[in-house]
Amino acid sequence: MKILVVGSGGREHAICSAFARSGRTEKLFCANGNAGIAEIAECVNIKPENINGLADFAQANSIDLTFVGGEVPLALGITDEFEKRGLKIVGVSFSAARLEASKAFAKDFMRRHNVPTAKFHTANSKAEAIEILESDEFGGENSPVVVKADGLAAGKGVVVAANRAETLAAIDGLDEIAGADAASTIVLEECLFGREISLILFSDGENFALMPPTRDHKRIGEGDTGPNTGGMGTITNTGLLSEAQTQDVIEQIIKPTLRGCRDEGFPFRGILFLGLMMTESGPKLLEYNVRFGDPETQSILVRLDTDFVEICEAILDGRLDQIDIRWKAGNSACVILAAEGYPYHPRKGDVIHGLDKANALENVQIFHAGTTRNDAGEFVTSGGRVLGITAVGETLKIALDQAYQAVSQISWKGVRYRRDIGK
Repeated sequence: MKILVVGSGGREHAICSAFARSGRTEKLFCANGNAGIAEIAECVNIKPENINGLADFAQANSIDLTFVGGEVPLALGITDEFEKRGLKIVGVSFSAARLEASKAFAKDFMRRHNVPTAKFHTANSKAEAIEILESDEFGGENSPVVVKADGLAAGKGVVVAANRAETLAAIDGLDEIAGADAASTIVLEECLFGREISLILFSDGENFALMPPTRDHKRIGEGDTGPNTGGMGTITNTGLLSEAQTQDVIEQIIKPTLRGCRDEGFPFRGILFLGLMMTESGPKLLEYNVRFGDPETQSILVRLDTDFVEICEAILDGRLDQIDIRWKAGNSACVILAAEGYPYHPRKGDVIHGLDKANALENVQIFHAGTTRNDAGEFVTSGGRVLGITAVGETLKIALDQAYQAVSQISWKGVRYRRDIGK
């Protein structure tokens, strides 16, 4: 099969690696890829948001299967365009993508289908958000509030404000960190407390299959301090969710969600990401994503034993319930190495040292997120999150030790990472 992956980050590198392991893959393309992806796939100079250009490429090159990595092309309707042309593609429809593309739509959807979530209010301006806040809907001066930009903001459109003053500052500055379009509508939520878990699943519209639960570390600083990022590291660990908790999530969140999508006319076919808070009163849904998470994908797909192409075909054919999806036993960890200045103004162009030594370590895989090559052929930084250092192990401690051993081999000017992933 000829396969096209759409995207250019660490998530897409992990997806390309999963396809590259398949005996069904004859030729692998990635649009537009990065320097690490270029070692296992042919990178195509078409940006992920150019959906017509991608569809033209798929037609011209007889692509048998396209897999969409990120949320932007999905929100632009890439799946609808490909299907209109008779092209096979794994990714949700434009209508289903609204579950991520609009926080307000998602929260209203949760309310319509009785999916447990935080109390919320939606404002169409900063002034309205302040008016809602001052009505004491969210408690007093010292009550924490979650402030969300409605639109897509690359994982940076959420601020957890500790008190009224921080909430007001977050409302005022949300357009700067998330972008004016994304922040034109603002969602205010009560702050939930508990353990935060990411649970991702394959869905063919009727049936679903769970992936190993993961925990992301969103904030830039150790001890969960500083601003939110796209994610600074993840772990997979069977202890993150008990069997009873998993069953609660299935009954209270997954089944109502998939049923709601069908009832509203957009069956969910693709990858569904659930951001969960495990509270004292049970699981509550923080957010939907309609694609693989980043960097969750890196720590999940290194444990996949089943042929990834077979899973994709089962999604498209509506027969996920007929295949056995197997995962390697043990645990995994991914530590993100980011550029100086991330998440606001990342520095670029620094030469990366030590990749060969790190790659030589047992059970370690390095996924490139923001890299390119300079004129001398050296890998250099070209984005905020640069590398995802991923390891598997029989225990979480072994996986983390292996990942951090690899991290210790890599350096560039201003490299930053969290030393407490998985703690």
